[in-house]
Amino acid sequence: MDTEAIKNIIGEFIKQLGVSFDEIAISHGKAEEKVEGKVEDCPIFSIKTADSGVLIGSRGANLGALNHLIKKIASKRLSLPEDARFVVDVNNYHEKMVEDLKTRAHIMSERARSFGVDVPLPPMTSYERMIIHSFLENASGIKTESEGEGKNRRVIIKYVKEN
Repeated sequence: MDTEAIKNIIGEFIKQLGVSFDEIAISHGKAEEKVEGKVEDCPIFSIKTADSGVLIGSRGANLGALNHLIKKIASKRLSLPEDARFVVDVNNYHEKMVEDLKTRAHIMSERARSFGVDVPLPPMTSYERMIIHSFLENASGIKTESEGEGKNRRVIIKYVKEN
């Protein structure tokens, strides 16, 4: 994958939005997307900017849209495969959000185990739900399920009695 070309596409796109930025750093990390049953290494494009609110939006909505648009543009211009994995992050928001979700999942799974009850989480995006499911997939005494429809879809952390 041509990371420099993707970095240039991101820079062009952000300039067209009228948002100033200091730099776009490229690092490698674990994508929280399951590919053939494993979490894979992928490029992370970290945008450093004072105008992060515009790029992140309410609860990361704009950042999700930014990721989607950049992936579509890069796929078309660079002939990337549809399943090409990379993440666009702004001021480490994505990284912090993933860590916060994992912390919340850990706390709530301990609550489910301690009290022997199912614990519903608040409604989440499909990406956030996938992070919770992936994080807890091998947790003992716990299983996760999604329930609800549309914007009200949530993860239920279910207590499972161990033999």
